[in-house]
Amino acid sequence: MLDVTTRIQIPDSEFTFAFSRSGGPGGQNVNKVASKALLTWDATRSPSIPEDVRERFLTRYRRRITKEGLLLITSQRYRDQGRNTLDCLSKLAELLRSVAVAPTIRKASKPSRGAKQRRLNEKHVRSDKKQSRRRPTLGD
Repeated sequence: MLDVTTRIQIPDSEFTFAFSRSGGPGGQNVNKVASKALLTWDATRSPSIPEDVRERFLTRYRRRITKEGLLLITSQRYRDQGRNTLDCLSKLAELLRSVAVAPTIRKASKPSRGAKQRRLNEKHVRSDKKQSRRRPTLGD
């Protein structure tokens, strides 16, 4: 069971893992052991995630999802299958956590009368400061 949040928990039966030879570190075993992990998860039809989270997930990560609706995550960071499998699951959990909370919608607001006045006063102060740096004219 992958615990993403208290609201999102995905059973292991929804995941499919495939293993292949890794291009990373491995010493003498690099050509013998299939340590690279490939996680396949059906993001479009998973009953474990709420509908609003699914919509945000599919819109944000649409480039990572295949035409069939499968999300593919690979890991070859470690030398053994077990740690690469856990790394794939942690990557998926991080992706889901990033879309689990709905973004807050900004309400349009206007500056207050005092803020407008302070801005204009600052402009006058700046203008006067630059005016005093100029060379005096003949009339002055």
